[in-house]
Amino acid sequence: MEIALADRLRNSTRAERKHLYSSVYEELFREVPHHPGLVRKSQGAEMRALGLRDLLETLRPFLNPDTVYAEIGAGDCALTMLVAPQVRKAYAIDVSETVTRGASAPNLEVVLSDGISIPVKATLIVSNQLMEHLHPDDARDQLANVFAALEPGGKYFCITPNRLSGPHDVSGGIDEVARGFHLREYTNGELAGLLRSAGFARVQAFVRIRNFQTTMLPLGVVIALETVIGCLGRTLGRRVSNLPILRRILEVQLIATRR
Repeated sequence: MEIALADRLRNSTRAERKHLYSSVYEELFREVPHHPGLVRKSQGAEMRALGLRDLLETLRPFLNPDTVYAEIGAGDCALTMLVAPQVRKAYAIDVSETVTRGASAPNLEVVLSDGISIPVKATLIVSNQLMEHLHPDDARDQLANVFAALEPGGKYFCITPNRLSGPHDVSGGIDEVARGFHLREYTNGELAGLLRSAGFARVQAFVRIRNFQTTMLPLGVVIALETVIGCLGRTLGRRVSNLPILRRILEVQLIATRR
């Protein structure tokens, strides 16, 4: 089901995708009621919060009572609901009314999007496991919209799985390249290039390992490591990049600052 719906997105025009992101995800949730995105909603707030603990700790230094926070691809809104009480305003942006239904917290507003537009203004924008779901032709447009939605000095925090250790969608272990709703997976170097082309002058890589605080890494070092792994060939490169410590370092975790 997911591969068939993803093919509709891959083969669509830019104009068609203005409505197609929403319709294919709504169809997926309707036809696959046991989809993880819906199952998580039934697990209860405490269980969902436990799974987001590390990410929330990573974001904590950027959260204060003056922060206007926006999460793109908020899904069940679990993260945005945790953040909302700590900030002035929190927006949960998603293409699906079904998966966001019932989200509620102080300062929280759910915003339905066409998948590309960012119809808010914010000081901190976060996307977690979103970039890989965009049609490659839309990625640059959405990042330009993220840039425009940020206040001067605002930051965009982007997490997405690394292509070198994938695929990470339903085709994982079956295909060499993602064929499901991961329309394109990226490396740190590829995504950093897209961010700079969207106008971000400063892009940094970071990692959080176990109980250590978030550590900024020289982006050049991470990209050099990707280059070495890319020279190993697809099979060996995937095995190496999936070693626990390397997987944590290579996971695409970038923070881009608008000046």
